[in-house]
Amino acid sequence: MEAEPCSDERREDIAASLSRISAIVEQKKRHRSGTRRARLVAVSKYKPASDIQAAYESGQRHFGENYVQELCDKAHALPKDIQWHFIGRLQSNKCKMLAAIPNLWAVETVESASKAQKLDEAWRAAGYSHPLNVYVQVNTSKEENKGGIEIHEAEGVVRSIVDSCRNLRVLGLMTIGSVEGSGQRPNPDFLALAELRDDLNTKLGLDLELSMGMSDDFEHALDLGSNNVRVGSKIFGSRPPKN
Repeated sequence: MEAEPCSDERREDIAASLSRISAIVEQKKRHRSGTRRARLVAVSKYKPASDIQAAYESGQRHFGENYVQELCDKAHALPKDIQWHFIGRLQSNKCKMLAAIPNLWAVETVESASKAQKLDEAWRAAGYSHPLNVYVQVNTSKEENKGGIEIHEAEGVVRSIVDSCRNLRVLGLMTIGSVEGSGQRPNPDFLALAELRDDLNTKLGLDLELSMGMSDDFEHALDLGSNNVRVGSKIFGSRPPKN
């Protein structure tokens, strides 16, 4: 099954928005010190496969989805060289479904050693020759409604994955941060994640990325060293309510 094409007007709107956001990412990447790795993930939850196809035809390859079944359906319908990011709450009983997607590029919401173990087992059972990229999600804002581990737990979880999950590659740390923090400059959640990354890199000898920044604050996140920004509404427009 292939994605139905969207209208010419819709395709042009997506292409223009994507071009604008991509140019900002590239400009920020060129003008900052340190690592210049910066990746744009187009967040496409609730959007039809035709929208993703339009962005794909404009050169976008990294896409993020929040719901496992929606991701599975879209991965089946869309080009196989798309690099999918799962960015929703990770459930242990959905690891096998995620592992059935051969072009799953990263899971950004690992929040415990036990869930990492389940994902590791599922990826191994699927028989892939390459490890799956994962980010450890950190609840930098300490909000009860946010997923992620506390800052003081991060070293233990990262160390456990590195030591015990041979089919996973810890690519970095991820945070969503608070609404209040997103309006502050500098953003305290971004500063906290960057400080934690530096600490873990020193202690564990790693080269961890930062996944932080969304549509409203991705430019600031890039200024503070983000390597992976998740942008949805600035590319695809506002999302309809979930049924």
